[in-house]
Amino acid sequence: MERAQHLAARAVRQVLAGVTLANALPGVEAGDDRALVQELAYGTVRFLGGLRAIVSALAHRALEPEVETLLWVALYQLLHTRAPVHAVVDCAVRATARARRPAAKGVVNGVLRNFLRRRRAVLSAIERDPEARFSYPQWWIERLRSEHPGAFARVLDAGNARPPLCLRVNARRTDPEAFIALLLRHGIAASRAGASAVAVDSPRPVSTLPGYDEGHFSVQDAAAQTAAPLLGIEPGMRVLDACAAPGGKTTHLAELADLDLTALDADGARMKRVGENLSRLGLAASTIVGDAGDPGPWWDGRSYDRVLADVPCSASGVVRRHPDVKWLRRNSDVASFAAQQRRILDALWPLVAGGGRLLYSTCSVFRAENADQIDAFTARHDDAVRVRIELPASFAASDGQILPVEGDAEHNHDGFFYALLQKS
Repeated sequence: MERAQHLAARAVRQVLAGVTLANALPGVEAGDDRALVQELAYGTVRFLGGLRAIVSALAHRALEPEVETLLWVALYQLLHTRAPVHAVVDCAVRATARARRPAAKGVVNGVLRNFLRRRRAVLSAIERDPEARFSYPQWWIERLRSEHPGAFARVLDAGNARPPLCLRVNARRTDPEAFIALLLRHGIAASRAGASAVAVDSPRPVSTLPGYDEGHFSVQDAAAQTAAPLLGIEPGMRVLDACAAPGGKTTHLAELADLDLTALDADGARMKRVGENLSRLGLAASTIVGDAGDPGPWWDGRSYDRVLADVPCSASGVVRRHPDVKWLRRNSDVASFAAQQRRILDALWPLVAGGGRLLYSTCSVFRAENADQIDAFTARHDDAVRVRIELPASFAASDGQILPVEGDAEHNHDGFFYALLQKS
């Protein structure tokens, strides 16, 4: 545990320096150590606002970053895990020496034991601070409070929940009921979560699940699985999946019908993953490395019947899967993403055939990237008509905006936005 605390604290410091959590996590040997480091790093970043407030309340002076992050990690364990209290404290004290801060061992011991003595009073005191209560930056809280006044607290809390392992069953290989039966034969409990969605009760590495090598499923949140069906594709259609990597929506389109399908993304390394996913699932599509906002170099001049524009965004709807996003983003980033989205939309619209449709998609809950973006687009393009869409009744959705919620398999999804546009 001592080594895991040390490595997790180091990863948290890197996140606060601007590194994504996936890149910040150090290389750890296979085994329990790797799983524990990941658990501690993700959990600490997820609840960072509250953990930071506790240390501020109990420490009587400014602490070195190495010491403060170790305290955050240990406090996360004390609050959110079943790790033995004495082991957490003792290992954190030893980890302080491992971080080359032996003089601070007494401080770490004192803060943690003081918290254990005054736990209820400390938690009650910090509850009055919104950033501590919700563990989001203040600007994020205020933005959601303004845009979703009746739901902002539920949305914030849902973003701090552990995400389910949601799979999309490959209709070309099997069906949900048969796949659930396969899992049960291997002692893995699962349940339906949508038309093609299956939620595994106890998340685990997907490559260890039966049917992975045979291409029976992909990992995809239930809300993301609504994208491909919304396009209303038919066999033989010419379809473009712009901003396609890592390929979840591309492969879903290919599962639904035989198409003239092209997957496009500006990131060559991520496009390689699209090809790998297509191959594992036994599907076919053309893949192109190119900028969706600049079709000139890659477009062959032939119109598309359907275009899926799953554009870059703040990822504010998927923070339960990527808790580092909360601390990596700045309020000004929302306007920057909105500008990118506008550029991509305006560039892709001429590629849509007359009578064709474009589905605009984000994993955001901010209006500037969603409803406001579409309102501005339809005002600029008088040949664009927004088509009414039907989302699952179980979703927390209104006017294309799906808000993240936590619940049972059918009512447990990330935040997304969809707008379907038809060219007149």
